[in-house]
Amino acid sequence: MFDFLISKMRVALLSLGLIAGLSACAATYTNHGYVPPPEVLSEIGIGASRDQVAEIAGAPGSAGVVRDEAWFYTQYRVRNFTYNAPQVIERDIVAISFSDAGRVTNIERFGLEDGQIVQLSRRVTESSVRDVGFFAQILSNFGRINIADALGG
Repeated sequence: MFDFLISKMRVALLSLGLIAGLSACAATYTNHGYVPPPEVLSEIGIGASRDQVAEIAGAPGSAGVVRDEAWFYTQYRVRNFTYNAPQVIERDIVAISFSDAGRVTNIERFGLEDGQIVQLSRRVTESSVRDVGFFAQILSNFGRINIADALGG
């Protein structure tokens, strides 16, 4: 009788371990950002002011980008597996363009399938590293070392 109970407990623990192991391999999904729904975007007409857009759709928050010429709303869904890198499976970007006078000139929507790259910043930082290989830079410094100074003499 005691052996029967131990056998049943082993089967139960093995089943529980198998279920836990398989559930760890299941994907988890996370959603990030905000994009106004189409019915809200349809209320924004060409020529609307920034203030009107902010009142109707809200200003882009931390997930969006605000620039003088456009507001970008971004939303994306990420699939995570236990041991794999996260993968963006859905992406939605809405760009509302403004004229110099602050009026809406265009509303565009881009998805993951569009493959559009939206440049969010035009700032360029120049590198101080010359177009010389790593080892070439190290070897070029060997002639500049004074051994007496290096040894404290």
